Amino acid sequence: MIKKLFYFLFFVSFIAKLSAQTIEVYPMHWWVGMKNPNLQIMLHSENIANRIPMIKMAETGIVVGNGITIVAIERVENPNYVFLDVRLTKDAKPGTYNFTFGKSPQQVQISYEFKERRKGNGTLFAQGVASSDFIYLLMPDRFSNGDTSNDHVAGMRDQSLNRDSIFLRHGGDLQGVINHLDYLKDLGVTTLWMTPVLENDMPNRTEHGYAFTNHYKIDPRLGGEKAYLQLSDEVHKRGMKLIQDAVYNHVGLYNFLVQDAPAKDWLHQWPTFTQTNYKDQPLFDPHGAASDQKRMSDGWFTQQMPDLNQSNPMVANFLIQHAIYCVEEFGVDGWRIDTYIYNDLNFMNHCNKALTDEYPHITMFGEAWVHGTANEAYFAQNNINTTFKSNLQGITDFQCLFYGIQAALTEPFGWTNGVNKLYETLSNDFLYTDPTRNAIFLDNHDLSRWYSVVDSNLQKDKMGFEWLLTGRGIPQMYYGDEVLMGGYTNPDGWVRLDFPGGWNGDKTNAFTGQGLTPDQSSVQSLIKILANYRQHSSALKTGKLMQYIPVDGLYVYFRYDDNQTIMCVMNTSDKKLTVDFSSYAERATGFSTAVDVISKTTYNISSNITVDSLQILVLELKK
Repeated sequence: MIKKLFYFLFFVSFIAKLSAQTIEVYPMHWWVGMKNPNLQIMLHSENIANRIPMIKMAETGIVVGNGITIVAIERVENPNYVFLDVRLTKDAKPGTYNFTFGKSPQQVQISYEFKERRKGNGTLFAQGVASSDFIYLLMPDRFSNGDTSNDHVAGMRDQSLNRDSIFLRHGGDLQGVINHLDYLKDLGVTTLWMTPVLENDMPNRTEHGYAFTNHYKIDPRLGGEKAYLQLSDEVHKRGMKLIQDAVYNHVGLYNFLVQDAPAKDWLHQWPTFTQTNYKDQPLFDPHGAASDQKRMSDGWFTQQMPDLNQSNPMVANFLIQHAIYCVEEFGVDGWRIDTYIYNDLNFMNHCNKALTDEYPHITMFGEAWVHGTANEAYFAQNNINTTFKSNLQGITDFQCLFYGIQAALTEPFGWTNGVNKLYETLSNDFLYTDPTRNAIFLDNHDLSRWYSVVDSNLQKDKMGFEWLLTGRGIPQMYYGDEVLMGGYTNPDGWVRLDFPGGWNGDKTNAFTGQGLTPDQSSVQSLIKILANYRQHSSALKTGKLMQYIPVDGLYVYFRYDDNQTIMCVMNTSDKKLTVDFSSYAERATGFSTAVDVISKTTYNISSNITVDSLQILVLELKK
């Protein structure tokens, strides 16, 4: 008889013991009331498969009470792992349940917690991120050090802390972010996106966070789970949103699932180290070679970042359950998915659907660093007739950057050059199901900073932000750009310098304005004015876009809806240009004045206006 073999015991932190040996359990706890009734629990401990009887289950499984049934206990190649397949009915109750395997003194006891689902504590979560938002991207290690007690954590491989190095850790943490949420809100930011906060117990270059070593731990050098929960609560108290940076494609070399892999096919294995070819074309090329496609998807990102085999059902379960866990546990509102195009795309469709099944309002945008609008659209929901159809809602719009605003302000005007590239890129929006779900940006942690890209030209820098906050899509700004932080990605550490004022003793403090130059203050002020205006502008948040063919470097576009019309006039030339409102009668008819959103100057639409060189006018049309 085995009816007394299994009992579940509710406990806040998961504890599993066999004599003096600890059993690691993932996920550490779960919730009743999920739409998906299935849960796969991973047990990890030395030789655990030989310490837990592999019991052949009946068709009905083993009912352990309160709507919870164990339907299978699965072994894998590595005896250090066992997987428990659990099914929860709608009647499952939160509580403390205890699995007990065998008899003393070799008894294995595992306490597991099933919680009630998150109510939000009076605030929303999993609410999604939309074109009405303004995202601020920061690297916690480089933003602000709010808690010096976690600068060094005993036992972790990387003990570096040197602000003079562009590669070593600098000590920024989640408390530092919490301390300055009011600054972000005042700036007009609605959404916080941080580079990954999961544990990165790698020997070096741990400042960026993209090489996970344990999915179920928040890096203690950032403050751990307690700080991340507090950050989420503080973000939501302010009516703001939280994006988590997800990495499904790879892990860090020192991840326990690499160092002690459950099975040989947990990772994509090659006879010798084989790096991805970084070429997206084989994934959709009708003439492409299967070997090129395999290397793109299955090759390792770097030698330090092994490639996960998402076609292994247990790997897929592990990743999907972790995503759901983070949303429920930490109140995440949206996902930015790293290296999206390198994943198994069928798995990604499955993963995306699993999230939206549980959280219908949550949104996701993936990193699609490609060249060509069709290439980019392929990886998102699109109108292209292809065999594979992505369900990803949006992407990081590198086309609007490289072949859009960057070209507009760094190339001379021509038939297919300069601002015409921005016009042409946006004309390809017919490829996307909904281009307003794409994140638009001027730079990020992998790119040269915007101020440096435009050769430290203040006017061009400002034009970039005026476009960013009036363009279609979800605007995203990289930390420090508001105070003209510069740098080129040669190497990448130069674009990941410390935010001024984030450390005690900093001579310049961008949070308070202390020590900023007039140029820095002017950019910060511009962004603050326009971002806060945008929050109350229906046309900029959710309105349609109409653009006109650029003439002599003059590009005019409108954002509009039934309640508001915004006219944006971009002069990319080196001379003053005249604007005749009658040339844009389709959108300007019926209005008598145009109010400059920034300067508050009012223009009479019946008269022509002059636009200075390298200037954007953001005009609200009035009747």
